[in-house]
Amino acid sequence: MAEEASPYPNCFEDPDGWRRGLVALVHRVSSEQRAQVGAIALDGTSGTLLLCRADGSLADGPLGLALPYSLACPEHAEAAAALVAQAPNSPAASASGSLARSLRLLADATAAGCGATPWLLRHQADWLMGWLLADWRWGEEGNNLRLGWDLQQQRWAGEIAQQPWAGSLPQIVASGEVLGPLAPAAAQALGLPPSCQVVAGSTDANAAVLAADPQPGDGITVLGTTLVLKQFCPLPIQGPGISCHRVGGRWLVGGASNAGAGVLRQFFTDGQLAELSRQIDPRQASGLALRPLPSRGERFPVDDPQLAPVLEPRPVSDSLYLQGLLEGLAAIEQAGWRRLEALGAPPVERVISLGGGARNPQWRAIRQRQLGVPVLNRPQLSAALGMARLAATALPPP
Repeated sequence: MAEEASPYPNCFEDPDGWRRGLVALVHRVSSEQRAQVGAIALDGTSGTLLLCRADGSLADGPLGLALPYSLACPEHAEAAAALVAQAPNSPAASASGSLARSLRLLADATAAGCGATPWLLRHQADWLMGWLLADWRWGEEGNNLRLGWDLQQQRWAGEIAQQPWAGSLPQIVASGEVLGPLAPAAAQALGLPPSCQVVAGSTDANAAVLAADPQPGDGITVLGTTLVLKQFCPLPIQGPGISCHRVGGRWLVGGASNAGAGVLRQFFTDGQLAELSRQIDPRQASGLALRPLPSRGERFPVDDPQLAPVLEPRPVSDSLYLQGLLEGLAAIEQAGWRRLEALGAPPVERVISLGGGARNPQWRAIRQRQLGVPVLNRPQLSAALGMARLAATALPPP
């Protein structure tokens, strides 16, 4: 089956736009094919967090919007770190973690006079999974590491579970666990069989790794809106801004920068990106030293909520400026692989590139020169394929 893509119909922070986008995307599939779907799994950005009621409904106004993955909450960093002081390397200890975002959301609810409402804290994929089931109690383990779920201990880290708002936390399930059939309303809205099973998904980056099926020595770089690095590791590693998941019985480690292809669209359209890229000679450096962050703040390879973008000087030549931005992203990627190796991950011997940016041959050549290892572009291996493979594990053998 061919894959389809669709933009969010509303702003990214609007959860209702996620649901509407999902419905529109599924309806691009023919009714004959939809009738054959036996299982569905969703991925999402692991740090995008929202408040909802027990029935999944959202508050009115700003409180009904999600806090995106790229938003750091330095004012709550100290409190978040204190909650997980017994696990200081937890990704929840960071200003860029979901735990700090959860403290902001709860504080905003109190300030708005809604503090008495029994709010739920849910990430993007978990909220959508709740809509599929008409049951918002669940949270997939990988999507909740930055909220404080300790994957190795199988419990909430530190003092999180003892907080007055602990009832807002999801009941954690493993990626790949079958949670039940579609709720009637979701089945009708999507045009899928009522017997279609809902399978706990994963993060967008993990989904892409499942699609790539990496071999020993391979690293996976997802060149999407953000820059995500993943690799399998014999042992788990931890640190601020580091993700550590268990996928298929193996430890999958990595990190996600706030920088990525989304920064490029601040300056160029997709058509301009394609045309200007063809004018780049990747064998010659631009001479620019840019740090293409979308705004102030970074989470990986350094965890610094105050790190500022460097987007100037901008030369007269647009192609030269684009080259400088691509080189800046390659430098962030290089620093990311070095960070993972310094923490105990094996050296990367080859990089497999996924996502929309993997369609750009000039960027591939720039990255290969910068990284010093072979770089392969595999744009057809998308997160959607990874989730399809995961969902298929819930189906009986043919």
